[in-house]
Amino acid sequence: MMQFAASMPRRLRLLFPGLVSSLTVALAAKFVSEHYGAPVMLIALLLGMAFAFLAEPGAPTEPGIEFASRRLLRFGVALLGLGITVQQIAAAGVEVVFVILAGVALTIAGGVVLARLSGRSLPFGLLAGGAVAICGASAALAIASVLPKTDPNHERDTIFTVIAVTALSTLAMILYPIIGAALGLSDHAMGVFFGATIHDVAQVVGAGYSVSDEAGATATFVKLLRVALLVPVVVGLSVVFGKGRAPGQSGGLPIPFFVIGFAALVLVGSANVIPPEATALLLELSRWCLIIAIAALGMKTSLKKLGEVGGGAIAMVCGLTVLLAAFALAAIELLHI
Repeated sequence: MMQFAASMPRRLRLLFPGLVSSLTVALAAKFVSEHYGAPVMLIALLLGMAFAFLAEPGAPTEPGIEFASRRLLRFGVALLGLGITVQQIAAAGVEVVFVILAGVALTIAGGVVLARLSGRSLPFGLLAGGAVAICGASAALAIASVLPKTDPNHERDTIFTVIAVTALSTLAMILYPIIGAALGLSDHAMGVFFGATIHDVAQVVGAGYSVSDEAGATATFVKLLRVALLVPVVVGLSVVFGKGRAPGQSGGLPIPFFVIGFAALVLVGSANVIPPEATALLLELSRWCLIIAIAALGMKTSLKKLGEVGGGAIAMVCGLTVLLAAFALAAIELLHI
């Protein structure tokens, strides 16, 4: 292994220890997730936090962990664009698109309002609201990457948000099918409800297919439409906060390159120029990049700092989750979906 590392280019040799450490934690998280049914993102975070000493300044693993938590993260988010097509968006139907758009807008606005009322920062409100509104951990990581890094608690708040939305997403996967059945929703309506409200894709799929194939297919489709909104949201935040970057952050183009890549891959996927097998492989690569990135982000987080977030932040994320669910159920009833 030492001979292999010595033969690498200098840049790769610098990153290699940290990348291998992040990958090892990601593999361990995947193993635990598959054998015990726990959310892989949450396990990767918790395992990463147990190895926080690897990300200390001056440690040989620190550069690779930093690279994984930023560059690899953005690459993984960009690849998510292959899971969405323009044809899917066009075929959705006006009512479903309205539920998605209005739900996302309401939840992000709710995050901003609750942050102000609770004395928390605007970036935290946008982070929590965007994560609940769009796609959980993936949205939290993507939004955090374009918010200003001037707040010393930026990474702590990001980790907290990822943990909170992942835990709530798992709880929703169990409770929402029970709620849908109690309200007498059809399989199609349940699919729309799950896809429009549950945070993470995996839990959306789990909830949908626990009801029926129709509910599962509908939930997955609606969820992917929500994921597509990550592009305009991140672009908008990039423009708004473009002048508020911390010293050392790159300036210039206000739209991050990974968002452009996401949008470009939506178009590529829509054109059917990539074989389905290759698309599936790239989407799996995207998932692995996100798992490795979140493991690295966990390594950069202190449990002590995480404990400083407070109960108000937990109540805020829970409140946003309830707000989105209540709105979706009301809209499904009013629009007769």
